[in-house]
Amino acid sequence: MKKVFFGVALLFAAGFAKAQDLSYKNTLKVGALAGASVPKSNTAAGAGIDVAYQNLITPNVGLGVATGYQHYFGKDATINSVDVKNNSFGVVPVAGLFRFYPKPEGIYVGTDLGYGVIVGDEKVTDHAVVNANRPSGGFYLKPEIGYHNRNWNIFAHYTKTFTGADAGKVGDQKYNAGMVGVGLAYNIGLGR
Repeated sequence: MKKVFFGVALLFAAGFAKAQDLSYKNTLKVGALAGASVPKSNTAAGAGIDVAYQNLITPNVGLGVATGYQHYFGKDATINSVDVKNNSFGVVPVAGLFRFYPKPEGIYVGTDLGYGVIVGDEKVTDHAVVNANRPSGGFYLKPEIGYHNRNWNIFAHYTKTFTGADAGKVGDQKYNAGMVGVGLAYNIGLGR
């Protein structure tokens, strides 16, 4: 049984190595990210999925488009001496992607820039007295730095949808559609 298992694993590895010979000029990136929210905001943390298409215009520079879904978890707070439960919400980014890869494997830097559409409950809190409408979206920014190889990207990120200074603000609590955290993406080569 061990010989059969080893033989199947060897065949799979050989097929995988052959698949790596395909060009990774065009890549579909599928991943997940998570992070903590900034203090004095209506959210505690965020998590989400990323989907992006990248074209290597040179061996070191990738351009493309990015989207996905990020879920921000509302947290309990005391606003104007009233205990409230902040509502959770989501962000759907519609962004351009830029990546710089100094070497075929190693450290890379990049960012996604675009618009973040905020979805979910239309109110910031579920409290009738202390309430405000959530913003509909804003400028989206996701700079990241990480390690890459042909198959994986592991990165640290700052993700933020800028909604304006007073949009969604309740009392001294700021509306936050952002997080600082880590992520992981798998690269699927689409050929030339």
